Amino acid sequence: MAEINKGRWTAEIDGDFVVFLIGPRPNPRHPLAWWRDLGGRRGMRHMLQRLSADPDSGLLGFTMGYPVIVQYWRSFEHLEAFAANTGESHANVEKTYWQRASRNGQAAGIWHETFLVKAGQYEAVYGNMPTFGLGTARGIELRRAGRTARERLRVHAPDAAAES
Repeated sequence: MAEINKGRWTAEIDGDFVVFLIGPRPNPRHPLAWWRDLGGRRGMRHMLQRLSADPDSGLLGFTMGYPVIVQYWRSFEHLEAFAANTGESHANVEKTYWQRASRNGQAAGIWHETFLVKAGQYEAVYGNMPTFGLGTARGIELRRAGRTARERLRVHAPDAAAES
């Protein structure tokens, strides 16, 4: 079991970054085809572990989960370069997936969402948790932050006089 960081923690990244969410839609009636469709041993976990070993890849960190794998990237250009690089296993896995999916859309589905995050336009709070989420990208630090999301994000309440 991972070590629990007792207390209230936060994580921060200098500058802008990208959050990439990806996940499968499995078909329990076809588990072997589903596993094969999504890359098998050369699937997402393999790719992310390899990228994590290369500081120049732009992958800052990731959290494996089901049904969502969360990835943190230094920039959209880094994410795009990885996806387009024919030397990476991603290009082959993607090509094979779409070939198989065009013949048989029943075995597996795939989805992803990309979010471009501006510096300071996010919050990350962890209470009595192991290192997780954004903390996997840059570590975590003990922080006495505001008690509400508005205070932590330093967002000012709308001025009631301006609304009238």
